[in-house]
Amino acid sequence: MKKHGHLNRDISRVLASMGHTDCIVIADCGLPIPPHVECIDLSIELGNPAYFTVLDSILADFQVERAVLASECQSLNPAVANQAESMRQQGVKIDFVPHEQFKQLSHHARAIIRTGEASPYANIVLYSGVIF
Repeated sequence: MKKHGHLNRDISRVLASMGHTDCIVIADCGLPIPPHVECIDLSIELGNPAYFTVLDSILADFQVERAVLASECQSLNPAVANQAESMRQQGVKIDFVPHEQFKQLSHHARAIIRTGEASPYANIVLYSGVIF
């Protein structure tokens, strides 16, 4: 049994298969999942697991070069926007786009990790960096 990192075998598999600039999405429970994109559904109930719990776990195990969020989160979910700003301070390029454009970006994800988060615009696209 794994001792560190992700115990979820689907998350571990997807992260291990990522190449430079490939992307994954961490999503609230309301984001539409495109039919051709793998959905790793972690949701148990509203709010569980929380967006920040899953995001923090992914960030601890995944080299992120760039992240994209819906611009609407800046006014409607400042906690999500503030967390993105802390990622920027750690060297991650952060972009904000309209939510409709965000949904189009999700069509290119290797996988969407669906949380139980029930706050508005708690979604992020994470683009893989390299560790060398």
